[in-house]
Amino acid sequence: MGLPAEMRKISDTVWEIPESYKEGMRVPARIYANEKLIRAMDDGVFDQVTNVATLPGIVKYALCMPDGHWGYGFPIGGVAAMDLEKGGISPGGIGFDINCGMRLVLTNLGFEEVEPRIRELVDRLFRRIPAGVGRGGFVEVSKDEFREVVERGAMWCVDHGYGWAEDLERTEEFGCIPGADVSKISDRSVARGYKQIGTLGSGNHYLEIQVAKPENIYDRETARALGITIPNQVVIMFHCGSRGFGHQVATDYLQVFLKVMKAKYGIEIRDRELASAPFQSAEGQDYFAAMKCAINMSFANRQVILHRIREVFSDVFHRSAEDLGLRQVYDVAHNTAKVEKHVVDGEERTLIVHRKGATRAFGPGMEGLPSLYREMGQPVIIGGSMETWKEGQATVPAAPMRQHFSLQIEAGPPDRSPRYLRRCGAVPPG
Repeated sequence: MGLPAEMRKISDTVWEIPESYKEGMRVPARIYANEKLIRAMDDGVFDQVTNVATLPGIVKYALCMPDGHWGYGFPIGGVAAMDLEKGGISPGGIGFDINCGMRLVLTNLGFEEVEPRIRELVDRLFRRIPAGVGRGGFVEVSKDEFREVVERGAMWCVDHGYGWAEDLERTEEFGCIPGADVSKISDRSVARGYKQIGTLGSGNHYLEIQVAKPENIYDRETARALGITIPNQVVIMFHCGSRGFGHQVATDYLQVFLKVMKAKYGIEIRDRELASAPFQSAEGQDYFAAMKCAINMSFANRQVILHRIREVFSDVFHRSAEDLGLRQVYDVAHNTAKVEKHVVDGEERTLIVHRKGATRAFGPGMEGLPSLYREMGQPVIIGGSMETWKEGQATVPAAPMRQHFSLQIEAGPPDRSPRYLRRCGAVPPG
C-alpha cells in the first residue's frame, strides 16, 4: 500500500502527517515506526490517527505507536493528550477492554528444572485460570461485594488473601486508581463482571511460561535490578483486562455520548466511533469515574490470576511460592485515560492522556513510580501475539531496549485445549 503523499519523514523512526492532510485537523499526526513497519500498516491507521487529530482540545500531536493497526475510533497503538478544560474524553480512545494490561512474574527456577513438568504446569494452569468467551472464575462474590472490588482493585484481593502486599507496589497505580465510583456503573455491567474475577477471557489474551535466555539479555545491570539473575530463568507473563464488565461500561457511555455530543455540546466528529464529551462535563466525569471502576476490576482480575499461578507452581514443585521466588516484576496497563502532568513546549501541563493499546513509559524520577523503580524508570511490558513468531524473526522492540524474553511454552488459544509449543521468539517486556 502507498503512504499518504503528504506524510513527511522526520527521522528513521518518526513520520508526520501535517494538519493540511484533512479538514478539521487541529494538530499533526505522528507515527513512530521504521520504514518497514509503516509500509505494513493498513490504510485505516492513517485515517484513524488523523481523525483523532481533529478532536477538540488535543495537545501537540495525535500519536501512533510502532504496532499501530486499525481499531475502534483510535487506532490500536494510539495516544492522545487533551487539555483538561477544552478537551474531551472518548471511550474509543481507551478501548472496550478497559485496563487490558500485562503482568510479569519471576521464578528462581531454570528451564532445565521446569521442562520435565511443563505438561503438568500448563494443564493445571489451564484448569485453575478459566479462559474463553463468557467464562467465570473461582472467586465467588455477590454483586454488592463486586461493587467493593471495583472501587478497591487489587487492594481488595490482597486483603482477602489473593496476593502479597509487595504486589501492590509493583502494580501501576498501586493496583487501585482513586476516584472509582460504583454509582456511575450500570446493573448490567455488574451482572456481566461479578463472576469473572481471575479469568483470562478470549481474543489475544494469554498466559505464557517464558525463558530469559542469556543471549537475549542486552542490559545485564537492568536485568539484575528486575530480578533476572540466573541463566535460562523461567518467568511468567500474562495479558488480560476487565472482561465483560469493562466492555459494558464502554458500551453504556458510548450511547450516552452519542446522544449529548452534538445536541448538548455542539461537538461534531468525523467518525461516530470517536464519540466524546467534554472532560469537565457531567457526562465526561461520570464516564471517567465508571472507567476507573473497570481499571480497578482489571487490576483485581490480574491479581487473582497471579495468586492462581503461585498455587499451581507450589503444588507442582511441592515448595512454597516464596521459596520458588514467584515475585511480581510489574503490572502495566495499555487501555486507559488518566490525568497526568507532562512538559509540553517547556511548560508543565495537566492533561487527560488517552492510551489505546499503548502503555505508559515513565522515566526515572517521574511522579507515580514505585520507590524500587524510581532510579531506573518504569518497566515496560510488551506482549506479542500467540503463534505468530517464526524462526529467524524477532519482535521489533520498543526503545529503550531493556530485556528480551524468549518464548518457550504457551497455553494455547483460550477457548480450546492447551497446546505445547517450543519456540525461540524474542518477546521484549521493555
